[in-house]
Amino acid sequence: MRELIYVVATAQGLHARPAALLAQCCVELKSTVTVKANGKTAEGSNVLQLLSLNAKEGDEVTVRAEGLDEEEAIKKISEILKFRYEGSSRSDTLKIAFFGTKDYDRTFFDGLVREKVEGGYNVDIDYYSVRLTGETAFLAKGHEAVCIFVNDEAPASVINVLGEMGVRLILLRCAGFNNVDLKAAEKHGITVLRVPAYSPFAVAEHAMAILQQANRRLHKAYNKVKDNNFALSGLLGLDLHNKTAGILGTGRIGQCMAQICKGYGMNVIAWDAFPSQALVDNGLLTYVSKEELFRKSDLISLHAPLVMGEGGTYHLLNRKTMGQMKDGAMLVNTSRGPLIDTEALIHYLEQGKFHAVALDVYEGEDDNVYNDRSEEPLVNDVTARLQRFPNLVMTSHQAFFTREALQAIAVTTMENVHNYMEDLDYGAALVK
Repeated sequence: MRELIYVVATAQGLHARPAALLAQCCVELKSTVTVKANGKTAEGSNVLQLLSLNAKEGDEVTVRAEGLDEEEAIKKISEILKFRYEGSSRSDTLKIAFFGTKDYDRTFFDGLVREKVEGGYNVDIDYYSVRLTGETAFLAKGHEAVCIFVNDEAPASVINVLGEMGVRLILLRCAGFNNVDLKAAEKHGITVLRVPAYSPFAVAEHAMAILQQANRRLHKAYNKVKDNNFALSGLLGLDLHNKTAGILGTGRIGQCMAQICKGYGMNVIAWDAFPSQALVDNGLLTYVSKEELFRKSDLISLHAPLVMGEGGTYHLLNRKTMGQMKDGAMLVNTSRGPLIDTEALIHYLEQGKFHAVALDVYEGEDDNVYNDRSEEPLVNDVTARLQRFPNLVMTSHQAFFTREALQAIAVTTMENVHNYMEDLDYGAALVK
């Protein structure tokens, strides 16, 4: 165990920005970090707990790190705590129209913007539960920025309205940006910033969870036991050990999925438009052509971005490519729905092609995403047709949905705001 005693030296105290950066640092560490002040204890990786310490100038803060990288952890934390968080070069406050608000969004964003202090996140947020669409864009009037999510709509027609109202910043609280017309944004001088990565572990872990649910028929087993039925008929699954996993897209999430598959004792092959030799050198995976991956894989997991146009990833899995796959293969998609041609998937499900299919996203889900339709008839044709299959599991675009991921989304979005207001480099957050 390593320990750091720090006396808060700034008049602002341990405010939102250093607390946010400290929490995100601790999420990445292998050591367990606890922070104590004013008789309270917080997990170092939990920004809301850190803020609840209410550490003011002159208060003593005790940081303890225990684990494989405890010395490195204390060094990094010391740098964050001792950094001087200077005031903004702008005297005004950034006004943000926040669309598609859920209660869990407000929990984290309110925690980060509740105070106005020098060197903090000085913004005013107006929350709207409605999505950004052509009908709701008028709500952004009087705001310099809008904050949107995957199911908001920002085509050229909406961008034009935003630009005319003086919006100069679009904050995507997600990694994907296919719902934003970038050419229209550039025309109006609107900067588009995203969250390049929040928790790759969250998405990859969810992918394996729902894949195993479909493989081992856990959804059926749960309902059978509730009905006092303990028969095993209809529940036959497959071992993953010694099977071949095909990873389509080897970014951070794809790499996490490859590691999980390795943990199951699987052979991992992969395809990516930009392969990484380092992943090959460290023995994580072997790159093959898409055709070879389809032909050899017992499990295919999609982690590629949605890229439209010739040579892109739209309908990466279609009638031809799914036809190349093994009979009895397993398929999971936690990336983007249109990577899979839904009509082709339904065709092959009807033919008994797949042992198991797990979808957190699917083509045609747009009207359902994050909406409670439990009191409505199931009129979405695609959803209803997919739900017919007993070997298919669907979840509600929730692979990202962990505390760590929501925290990372809020912190990264606020750091994007900070960089915008200070005219600093955006790094990978800038969408071009």
